Amino acid sequence: MDTNPSSKLIRDAGKFPCKTILAALVLVLGTVACQSNFMPKPKGFNRIDLPDPAFAVLEGAFPYSFEHSKYARVEPDTFNPNEKTWINLHYPEWEARVHLTYKPVDGQRSTLKAYLDDALSLTSKHQIKAYGIDEMVVRNPAGLTGLVAELSGEVPTQFQFFVTDSTSHFLRGALYFNTAVRNDSLAPIIEFIKADVMHLINTLEFESQRLSHLSK
Repeated sequence: MDTNPSSKLIRDAGKFPCKTILAALVLVLGTVACQSNFMPKPKGFNRIDLPDPAFAVLEGAFPYSFEHSKYARVEPDTFNPNEKTWINLHYPEWEARVHLTYKPVDGQRSTLKAYLDDALSLTSKHQIKAYGIDEMVVRNPAGLTGLVAELSGEVPTQFQFFVTDSTSHFLRGALYFNTAVRNDSLAPIIEFIKADVMHLINTLEFESQRLSHLSK
């Protein structure tokens, strides 16, 4: 049996139609789902040699903490310099970035709903080019709830997610490549980074949780 808590993710067992995702998230927030392991589903592609996964704890004064790939550089969001908690995980070897945006919820249910609506809208706008969008509600070992979305086809972002504690914190992420190479040729790299992002989600904690653990 796998005893490593960072490798486990609690998820809802089913897929949700797009129109019911928001309602499902409201229901799941504050509830406990069935426990299982979750990783992005495998795709068929030509073999490309990739390094073994390796991770490091995020450094810096952020309201969140997680383990990220050692092959990714943590860089500030230069397009939004005033947003000090927005960062990129840059994979220079493949010109890939996981763009992370953080927003405080401040205990306002209306604020949380606005963030959820915005995140779902940013995903659904790719429906025109995407062959398919698989969405799944997830819950990590720290009790944080969110949604991961896998997009197939020639879309600019192949993997998106958000995670929240429903009261104070909201973190959203999206994978992008700065290359003209087709997504089917990038498939092995996309799958590699998806696994990295799932590890990030599994190990994610927000500031209040981290401080609570340190005080024990």
